[in-house]
Amino acid sequence: MGNFSSVLILFFVFITSGIAVSATLFTLQNSCPYTVWPGILSGNSNTLGGGGFPLAPGASKQLTAPQGWSGRFWARTGCNFDSTGHGNCVTGDCGGVLKCIGGGVPPTTLAEFTVGSGESGKDFYDVSLVDGYNVEMGIKPQGGSGDCRYAGCVADVNAVCPYELRIMDPSNNGIVAACKSACLAFNSPEFCCTEAHATPQTCSPTHYSAMFKSACPSAYSYAYDDATSTFTCSGSNYLITFCPTRS
Repeated sequence: MGNFSSVLILFFVFITSGIAVSATLFTLQNSCPYTVWPGILSGNSNTLGGGGFPLAPGASKQLTAPQGWSGRFWARTGCNFDSTGHGNCVTGDCGGVLKCIGGGVPPTTLAEFTVGSGESGKDFYDVSLVDGYNVEMGIKPQGGSGDCRYAGCVADVNAVCPYELRIMDPSNNGIVAACKSACLAFNSPEFCCTEAHATPQTCSPTHYSAMFKSACPSAYSYAYDDATSTFTCSGSNYLITFCPTRS
């Protein structure tokens, strides 16, 4: 009985001190009318979902991340994989494998997270178009406390993508598969925020990043677009939806 009481006291101390072990549940939902193959890159050793898997229209999958997890999610489209998990994707390919061990080839829409740990427990999250765009994407906090706002890019940017930024779908003539960032398209310092343009003061929005921002006001449009694009929440789970406006 004494040992049981000690365990209860210890559990109470952990809870009240804010260091109780907890986890964050990510639900990935595909509301697109086509299959997507989510890619997942973890910033530490806790790989989620094996790095990638197919997600049919209307399907969802839940993944659990430990405290302190950081990483990104993206959609791969137009994929073909054989029985060994080798193949390729029209957009977001990650080295020709189903289970990603590296990042996706841009342009891709990214959902980025740093899950809180310690006493503050604050999560940071965003949807980024810094590497370009391929699929509509949204992040909806579920529960939690704090700001906890919806983040996403729910517009069809491919439909308004300038000609010089377009990636065409090789299997569907005339269909835009993705939209490059200006950095990817031109590789120049003023678009990539490098060299003489490597600070917030010297790297300003361009007419290309303004196009992304106009289409998706809550998404990162270029490297220093922090003020209107980074969101926080504490103790939340998250619903990540591909093509959220079609659900």
